Amino acid sequence: MSPVLAGALQMLALVAALALAHRPLGDHMARVYSSTRHLRIEKWIYRAIGADPATEMRWPAYLRGVLAFSAVGVLFLYLLQRLQGSLPGSLGFASIDPDQAFNTAASFVANTNWQSYYGEQAMGHVVQTGGLAVQNFVSAAVGMAVAVALVRGFARCRTGELGNFWSDLVRGTVRVLLPISVVGALVLVATGVIQNFSGIHEVGQFGGGTQQWNGGAVASQEAVKVLGTNGGGYFNANSAHPFENPDGLSNLFEVFLILLIPSAMTRTFGRMVGSLKQGYAILATMATIWLGFTALMMWTEFSHHGPAFDLAGGATEGKETRFGIAGSSIFAVATTLTSTGAVNSFHSSYTGLGGGITLLGMQLGEIAPGGVGSGLYGMLIMAVVAVFLAGLMVGRTPEYLGKKIGTREIKLAACYILITPALVLGFTAAAMALPTPGDSMTNTGAHGFSEILYAYTSGANNNGSAFAGLNADTQWFNTTLGIVMLLGRFLPMVFVLALAGSLARQSPVPATAGTLGTQKPLFSGLLLATVMIVTGLTYFPALALGPLAEGLAS
Repeated sequence: MSPVLAGALQMLALVAALALAHRPLGDHMARVYSSTRHLRIEKWIYRAIGADPATEMRWPAYLRGVLAFSAVGVLFLYLLQRLQGSLPGSLGFASIDPDQAFNTAASFVANTNWQSYYGEQAMGHVVQTGGLAVQNFVSAAVGMAVAVALVRGFARCRTGELGNFWSDLVRGTVRVLLPISVVGALVLVATGVIQNFSGIHEVGQFGGGTQQWNGGAVASQEAVKVLGTNGGGYFNANSAHPFENPDGLSNLFEVFLILLIPSAMTRTFGRMVGSLKQGYAILATMATIWLGFTALMMWTEFSHHGPAFDLAGGATEGKETRFGIAGSSIFAVATTLTSTGAVNSFHSSYTGLGGGITLLGMQLGEIAPGGVGSGLYGMLIMAVVAVFLAGLMVGRTPEYLGKKIGTREIKLAACYILITPALVLGFTAAAMALPTPGDSMTNTGAHGFSEILYAYTSGANNNGSAFAGLNADTQWFNTTLGIVMLLGRFLPMVFVLALAGSLARQSPVPATAGTLGTQKPLFSGLLLATVMIVTGLTYFPALALGPLAEGLAS
């Protein structure tokens, strides 16, 4: 079987599995966030944190809940790392330096999971399981809660109430993330992913010498790492490590988990607003981008540009042979079109155009299907912009799901869109202009610039993957990337929740003959064009200096 055919069959299997899970999971999440019942364990949690799940919140109160919970998470994870040397189960590792502890705490709470450390050489069992793995659950649940709040903004009328953040947080964790993660961890253990609390082992190497390996609760963390579109690996090699991703079957299953909740949330959206066709229109746009990017990535990596490529069958540098070019390409696109950040190959070793595809996937806002929660609300923001542009073209007030898109709504959407490019381009320019940050680059020219651009793109978009050629464990990068990750995560949420509150207060607008049919293929095409033009062209000059220049020169 040819590698290209093998890749096509993997794509078909993946699409089929996602299609089978779409309806039951999407409907389940709609019931979870609409139910008035509370499980016994949820009641215990509410009592422990002093929350009243029946209290409805307006958007400022909902936002305060998001920010307060996340601030406590940053502080707790920071202190846990700083005290690691005094904690049991540390495997003898010392406490984490202040700048790196801040970077890691900001990273995992912001659902970015950027890592400027070697996981197996820095973090013991307590930090890994009690700190990082816990944030993998709750940071994903925060994103889902904010997305559901925006959906309620579209679904509700003449009220500013968006639900209860604490209830949404607990339900998303207990009823969605936790049960799927348990099943996912069991499947990963069956494929060969390790799950233990062993210490450090010294093993012999082929040809002499020894090497040290430590075990850990890897399967359980790996499952929620990809399911919650987190991305932080137990080991430095992340999902390229055989302890985290042993073979082609586990690789395809991890991609399935990455795409599972973001794609199913489109049905949740359709169910909650009372029109499944609206969810299908959003899903069609996401799927078109994902399939196009995957096909383009495979083409760039399979294309032969010389004797070495001919002999290897494509661009195999930096890719694990057990996954091949196809499995690596599928994973790379899935992880950069979502906010996952896990890698099973090294994006710095991709062709110039291939590296550009991973960059562009993040720069589009990771909305195809995007991160858990963040992908849906990011695409809905773009839908608001799309109907506004359509309204300008036909000369009528734009409407979406029976809500008018007026001055206030479009200003909030515009602020959401502008935040991330401002962070990415501003901090990239500062890093390139100052003398010290440039010392971290292991390459010069266009590729070296791409390393810096990729780092801030990954941080601001809460992705967490790296180009694997940048020494980011410096005070400059630990501090600035930590700031970028926090701002890139929580500033957009301010405008999402403000928009949700504005929409919820409106009275419904009856549909007329002139109302744009946002459930039709025409709107999906308009939405796709809006995404590519509004966000894609923002980064074109920077991409031209980096991956495009490298790709055209090769």
